[in-house]
Amino acid sequence: MAGSVCPDDRWAWVEVDLAALRRNTRAFKGLLEPGVKMMCVVKADAYGHGAVRCASVMRSAGADQFAVATVQEGVELRKGGIQEPILVLSEPPETCVKTLVDYDLMPSVYDADFALALGECAASAGKVARYHLAIDSGMTRIGVRREDVVELRRTIDFHRGLECAGMFTHFATADVIDDWDFSLQLNRFNEAVQAVREAGLSTGLVHCDNTPGTVLHPECHYDMCRVGIGLYGLQPAETTAPRIQLEPVMSVRGRVTRAIYPQVGDGVGYGLTWRVPKKNMQVATVPIGYADGLARELSNNMEVLVNGMRCRQVGRICMDQFMFAVDVNNARAYRPASPVSQGDVVTVIGADGDEQITADDMAALRATINYEVVCDFGMRLEKIYV
Repeated sequence: MAGSVCPDDRWAWVEVDLAALRRNTRAFKGLLEPGVKMMCVVKADAYGHGAVRCASVMRSAGADQFAVATVQEGVELRKGGIQEPILVLSEPPETCVKTLVDYDLMPSVYDADFALALGECAASAGKVARYHLAIDSGMTRIGVRREDVVELRRTIDFHRGLECAGMFTHFATADVIDDWDFSLQLNRFNEAVQAVREAGLSTGLVHCDNTPGTVLHPECHYDMCRVGIGLYGLQPAETTAPRIQLEPVMSVRGRVTRAIYPQVGDGVGYGLTWRVPKKNMQVATVPIGYADGLARELSNNMEVLVNGMRCRQVGRICMDQFMFAVDVNNARAYRPASPVSQGDVVTVIGADGDEQITADDMAALRATINYEVVCDFGMRLEKIYV
């Protein structure tokens, strides 16, 4: 760990293992039958891992298309050299139709006025705007309901500036085995697709499986699967873990900026919520805080790794820094026996020697999901690709 590369201007960073990312992408591609496309989801800056760099690796490992959450995320991919089809996973405002056309981004469509505005913009530029029709099959988030799908398509399909490139829905419970709600959503989606076909209209690529669906429901891989969190080595649910082996891609590390031996009784951090209980205890500081994604609610309730050992975080986590304790006498509550020094590498998420802290470990402490943990760490910390 002593040789870990870090930014020149701050001893705090996210490490992204591109080889692990490549292996995970290939593992998901291997689940698909020949001819089934894989759409890799790189929204939220690839869940905090860096969208352009990750998309480039995914492309080389079998990605056919990409998906983002916002128009600007799609523009970033285009400017970064990604030429594959890019789906925006929601319907943006009409005010951005020119950007969609200029950068050849496919929006989700479920409103006729938006679709017609998109078509007008494309036609005036001598282009055809491709879109994916979003179906609300029961999650009640976005999309057109199945009973309205043919009417919507007939309202917009006359336009020479529009082309339906796909139909999709999103499952709320794809991670639950033998779930009634999943079956209901799938049936509603299938009915919508069938209605469009019976009306003599094109469906484009039909897709509904998200990450857990791709693993657990091969019967509805259809034309394409949308894979997200699993690409980054994180399981979307306990049910998928026995079915596919993944490697974590993100590690979060920093270096010790200060290590001292305070007096017994000295307090640490805002509010002095922890005090030094005995002699020969170090308190060390690391420049990672809640503005970097290390949630303040973890204060006095988490561990970090340093020199292959676990250390207890102490005091309130600050906006830009946190502290941890080292018991040089190896008291059981604090564990490490050897002192730390300025510059020592501290692992917040990742492996150090035989020890490991995962995004799932941190998610459990925060009562949230691994998705939120990695997205949070990607907001401000510089990314180092290894």
